[in-house]
Amino acid sequence: MMVINRSDLLDVVYRFYPRGVHNFERRHVSPGEPFYDDTEEHRRLVEAADRGRAEYPTWKAMIRRLGDRYSLQNESLHLFTGGSVPAYSARIYRPRDVGPVPSLSDRASLSFHVSLLGPYYGIHSRGEPDEIPAAIAEEIEATYPGYQTIPPELGNEVVPDVAMDGALMGEATIYVCLFSNVWTWVDP
Repeated sequence: MMVINRSDLLDVVYRFYPRGVHNFERRHVSPGEPFYDDTEEHRRLVEAADRGRAEYPTWKAMIRRLGDRYSLQNESLHLFTGGSVPAYSARIYRPRDVGPVPSLSDRASLSFHVSLLGPYYGIHSRGEPDEIPAAIAEEIEATYPGYQTIPPELGNEVVPDVAMDGALMGEATIYVCLFSNVWTWVDP
């Protein structure tokens, strides 16, 4: 396995997100100013999402296997609305220890993502001690050979000159760029 480093991750981010271009609707962009959706980077992001739609059966099969073991919600169905999302995403619900009968309304306490932009995946957990993160990692690595997890010290780094859906300029982290703002839906 290759060692993941900051420079390589930023190269991936900048391949799919234009530097210094706000992600505003065309009507909010002055004539002559660069428009986000017209950039080469955004075109690549759209192509990656198209590949994700084409390769969705692989993700769906993995989600079914995991869904047989865990209370799971697939967050990747929005790929089929034509969006340009950078990853497949899902959430797992762990029951609270507050009553005899857990329910789905308890809380999403783990999310996981497989990037469509490069060979990366992420597991975002509240840190409850159980086997679930390791089982998810094992399933992802078996389904997507060669994919690696991004360490938090790199993934949480802010990319100051990138804006995207769900993150203004100076707010997007490497995790958010490679996995979408769905990454933030589970607080650690």
